[in-house]
Amino acid sequence: MLNLKNPDFYNNRELSWLQFNTRVLKLAQDESLPLLERLKYLAIYGTNLDEFYMIRVAGLKKLFAAGIIVSSADKLTPLQQLREIRKYLHQEQQVVEHCMGGILKKLEVEGISIKSFNNVTPHEKNQLKRFFNENIYPVIIPIAVDATHPFPHLNNLSFGLIVKLSDSDNPAIERFGFIRIPRVLDRFVELNNGVYVPVESIVAQHVEELFPGYTLIKYASFRVTRNADIEIEEEEADDFMEILEEGLKLRRKGAMVRLEVGINGDEEIINFFNRHTNVYQDDIYKFHIFLNLSSLWQIVSNKNFAHLLATPFKPKTLPPLDSNENIFLTLEKQDVLLYHPYESFDPIVKFIQDASKDPDVVSIKMTLYRSGTNSPIVQALMAASESGKQVTVMVELKARFDEENNLIWAKALEKAGAHVIYGIKGFKVHAKATLVTRRKNGKLKQYAHLGTGNYNPATSKIYTDMSYMTSKDEITNDMTRFFHFLTGFSKKGKLEELYMSPSQIKPKILSLIQNEMRKGTKGQIIVKLNSLVDEDVIRALYKASQAGVKIDLIVRGICCLKPGIEGVSENIRVISILGKYLEHPRTFYFKNDEAQVYISSADWMPRNLLRRIELLTAIKDEKAKDKIIQILKLQCSDNSLAHELQSDGSYIKVKNDGVKTINNHKLLEDHVNRISRATKKETANSVEQLATRLFIES
Repeated sequence: MLNLKNPDFYNNRELSWLQFNTRVLKLAQDESLPLLERLKYLAIYGTNLDEFYMIRVAGLKKLFAAGIIVSSADKLTPLQQLREIRKYLHQEQQVVEHCMGGILKKLEVEGISIKSFNNVTPHEKNQLKRFFNENIYPVIIPIAVDATHPFPHLNNLSFGLIVKLSDSDNPAIERFGFIRIPRVLDRFVELNNGVYVPVESIVAQHVEELFPGYTLIKYASFRVTRNADIEIEEEEADDFMEILEEGLKLRRKGAMVRLEVGINGDEEIINFFNRHTNVYQDDIYKFHIFLNLSSLWQIVSNKNFAHLLATPFKPKTLPPLDSNENIFLTLEKQDVLLYHPYESFDPIVKFIQDASKDPDVVSIKMTLYRSGTNSPIVQALMAASESGKQVTVMVELKARFDEENNLIWAKALEKAGAHVIYGIKGFKVHAKATLVTRRKNGKLKQYAHLGTGNYNPATSKIYTDMSYMTSKDEITNDMTRFFHFLTGFSKKGKLEELYMSPSQIKPKILSLIQNEMRKGTKGQIIVKLNSLVDEDVIRALYKASQAGVKIDLIVRGICCLKPGIEGVSENIRVISILGKYLEHPRTFYFKNDEAQVYISSADWMPRNLLRRIELLTAIKDEKAKDKIIQILKLQCSDNSLAHELQSDGSYIKVKNDGVKTINNHKLLEDHVNRISRATKKETANSVEQLATRLFIES
């Protein structure tokens, strides 16, 4: 009998993530895409990599320092993982630089160029000198390093120049210094003719003004990355906001884990820097392009060149939510399942706003994980509270990199009179849920929203997610218990109709997989996730495959399961879909026992199943079930955006082999546009069958 704990049967989590980011990079290399769309993917690649180093690499370094030997099912030690990561990224850096060069060369033809100070016209140099004096000089920070000026602390993602100088009166005297370029300055200075000049190339021309009496010998740009994983001891809720605020300050001072150096960064400059910081040699990356790929958003967002981006799609509000009917009356008649961004997120915002204004609404309860800035939803909650409604909001302060934003909202909601919960000790609350209680005919009636994504109208336009709205008593009663669990004390926290982690979701998933396994070759599972890491779930899928169950996994990011292993996983296919939209839903289909369909806030990772408060929702409405199943089958058929995972951990782009091209993003856009244009009668029919024969035939 095969040992399913064999490390050869598992992909390493960190190396699988690197493969995901490489697929993002491949989109930047795709010459069929508009140029700024490709530049956008480079920006995303860079942002992703920053976070990977700040959290994952920093974590591996801590494990290594603590002497931890084995940390995952693949049995790679932290040191082995660090070595593989560094090797992978140093090799991929050449691909990034080549890709960037090719895009910039083509952008010049379209009127966009990135030029250093030395490569612009004399007139433009004068413009830049004036700009320096008026906008940069007052905020720039020259820093000497000598016996009386110690090496400065450089905050996480600090950016600037390392300079080597000589005394103008005595050239034999040489010194090193820094120029810190604050984040209040744009990464590029934009000239009127589509020319972008990196700010450091402007600063470099004025070094001698910043260090009077010294002559510049050489310089190089630099950027540092620190451990940004906040570790705090959770105390009572009254103190938690203060503790988190202190943790955010410490984030800027975490251990340095990466140094990026620009084109002029020779060994002398790097050695000077590293004498004071001691960055491991293989965590130093020398670039021949400018630093900070995430800053490319500044160029991508230039509205004068919007024609160089993908054609924007305007999300549609479809029946039954496109009428002026009271949304609560609509939900009393039927359940509604929305697939964003094809179907607009506006009805969800309106659901909260209407509840805040409706005189019959007595309470609103909600979880907030990432709500974004200027949130209309939070504004509605504040207005509801100020008008006397009972408003209870679980604001997860530990939402990584959104902590500061959530702190602001938590304080504003409290000020407005809402009851705010900051989290559950030992857990992150990642569930996406809203419960509205309303008086109707002398009784209380409840209405619920459950989602796979955040309550953020901005990201809802670029993330695919699902929203389920219902007034079914069995769901709303469970939601009441759920919110009581969040606000009170409970050792069990068991729900009847919904499933909640850490106690219920994983056993339910394992039970569903085992049920399909009993059906053998008649079994079928389709799963859509962001990440698949949990070892117990992977082993259950392996056993189901061995029993003949056909399993399709649509896993956007990390996948530690290896498909196609003879005798283990030959009945499992894994694809990753990346494209115009960020695939974000967690959706599950199990064929047997009347085709069970679920949506969830939880990925199949230990942190989601064991260390977070998550919700899993069974979709029992037949129209909603059919809609989800057809969307899943459409994505399994995608031969335009999909990459298929191989048993060696690599990904190969799915080929259409001359068959009709199936781009699920494009097909869904077209289909929703058709529904939107149709007559009322045709529309009603189409909405009942969102995924029509077009999808099945595809």
